[in-house]
Amino acid sequence: MCGFVGIFGLDGTDVAPEIYEGLLAVQHRGQDAAGITTFTNAFHVRKARGLVADVFSGGDMRALRGNLGVGHVRYPTVGGGADEDAQPFHHTYPLGVAMAHNGNVTNYVELTRDRFLNRGTRLNSTCDVEAILWVFQDALSRRLRAHDDITADDVFAAVAVVHEKVRGAYSVVATIADLGLVAFRDPFGIKPMVFGERTTPDGTSFMCASESVVLDVNGYKRTVEIGAGEALFIDRTRVVHRREVTRKAHRPCIFEFVYFARPDSFLDDISVYKTRRRFGEALAAQWKAAGNPGPDVVIPIPDSSRDAALAFADAIGVSCRDGFVKNRDIGRTFIMPDQKARTHSVRRKLNTIGLEFEGKHVLLVDDSIVRGTTSRRIVEMARAAGAREVSFAVTSPPLVAPCPYGIDMASKREFVATDRSIDEVARFLGVDRLVYLEREAMNEAAKAGNPRIEEFCNACFNGEYPTGDISVERLTLLEAEREQHGARVGQQT
Repeated sequence: MCGFVGIFGLDGTDVAPEIYEGLLAVQHRGQDAAGITTFTNAFHVRKARGLVADVFSGGDMRALRGNLGVGHVRYPTVGGGADEDAQPFHHTYPLGVAMAHNGNVTNYVELTRDRFLNRGTRLNSTCDVEAILWVFQDALSRRLRAHDDITADDVFAAVAVVHEKVRGAYSVVATIADLGLVAFRDPFGIKPMVFGERTTPDGTSFMCASESVVLDVNGYKRTVEIGAGEALFIDRTRVVHRREVTRKAHRPCIFEFVYFARPDSFLDDISVYKTRRRFGEALAAQWKAAGNPGPDVVIPIPDSSRDAALAFADAIGVSCRDGFVKNRDIGRTFIMPDQKARTHSVRRKLNTIGLEFEGKHVLLVDDSIVRGTTSRRIVEMARAAGAREVSFAVTSPPLVAPCPYGIDMASKREFVATDRSIDEVARFLGVDRLVYLEREAMNEAAKAGNPRIEEFCNACFNGEYPTGDISVERLTLLEAEREQHGARVGQQT
């Protein structure tokens, strides 16, 4: 999970301030590093580890000149997490391209070992987007040798080579020096991408981003839904070219709607807010069908479960109250770099309002349970605040399989639900009763927002990987790489 922004602005304008605002809007998607690369007659770069507001200064904004630019916030999967692994990446030879992405390349090791090293090429980092950049740039340069200029057909042919060579899940935005902007998704469209335009009397600017909220905060309107295996290219004359390059079956990630995305975003033309409301309604129907006793109060665990909790409470006819106060200056524990950081951050992140717990049967609502340690600590806090009973409702099914597509869940050993029944998980958490949203109900709630989406990627819930190339051996390789990354982060911190 990462966040990106790409802009092709009006001639004579600098797009870095808008990219900065967009990165702030998707800071929740990555808190490890941030970067912006723009272009005039040369590339201008600022990237480093840290949050957006800490990485960029006023001087950086003045130096990041140009009307072509890409920005990124990093959540590390493949890569060592050092400054040199921060995105965007750019290469100036054989032609200038700057690129950022969200996702994970599952054949990164094979690409870097076989395709690059044997040809004498050396990458500048251990970040997988640089492998995508090399494949795209090499394919585009080969087309350029045949004639004097790059056409839309050349760009789409280069994207087709990426689709052929690069495995995994990826949404990509890139700028080509002196030419324009390119955006494309993997053949299954697993990772989200939105595109929009802003028209003024002076002309039209174009923006591509991970979530529609980036368009909103910068005054752009969603105009094109870039689908699975599809690419979009805006040339130097500002003509928008769009093509379905390689289409398999569209399988957008369901976990975006469960947890990652902001509720005010649209992904694949589906409202995240309305989807989470439907999750809550479906979960309430399960709660009542199981004959569970009505709680005195429903309390969401901030923040991504709030909309579902409100809908749940409405459906069963009880109040929904804020029982936890969140420290807004603490990052999301799920994307903390290691388990020690996650555990220590829970108490700093949340505090209870005792009046909402004392003597009551409270129903806690959360979006998911991964390792269970954070949830167990929250349950302990609820009981310490005086709760008579504590029930727990989850707006997704049990997580049971590692995700190779860009979510930091690399091993089955990390999941509390692995080899445990729901009753056993309830005992581990210390709750009186536990209910998970059924997988079919979760998918139906999401599909209601866009009937054209036939299925979502459910790999973390059922172990079925839509790309068809994820074996036990590949999962083991990814797990080993991430364990090495964790060790490197520990050394750095």
